[in-house]
Amino acid sequence: MKVVVADASPINYLILIDLLRRLYGRIVIPPEVLNELTADGAPIAVRSWIETRPDWIEIEAAPEGIAIDVVLDAGEAAAIRLALAEPQCLLLIDESEGRSVASKLGIPNTGTLGVLLQAAREGFVDLKPALDNLQRTNFRVSRSLIAQILSAHPG
Repeated sequence: MKVVVADASPINYLILIDLLRRLYGRIVIPPEVLNELTADGAPIAVRSWIETRPDWIEIEAAPEGIAIDVVLDAGEAAAIRLALAEPQCLLLIDESEGRSVASKLGIPNTGTLGVLLQAAREGFVDLKPALDNLQRTNFRVSRSLIAQILSAHPG
């Protein structure tokens, strides 16, 4: 089974709409991501959920010897380092700079929108209501991108 390594943003939004376990079964996050998810600025529902996290969310330190040449926040950099150390993993990361770095390093990655598309393809969610729910959070996405996704993946 493929290991899924995640940064804070996808976990934050996907916890709010409850898809992670159904899609992946096991997710690994570095301590830096745990810190972001429990910080005062994280939504209360996310902090509560991660503080009593289920056993399918594992905390694993990223190897220190792997250098990332781009300035990223601590959680993104740690998630990328951890993904580099995990053979056959999928990295969940939303930030464009982090996704660009991951892609350049050969790490398969997707963001929150990609997870929603996969969930819709597998029949776990109806895409339009899931996107509507996501837009009720503070997730930033343009209306034109939402329209483009819905026209390419009618459901």
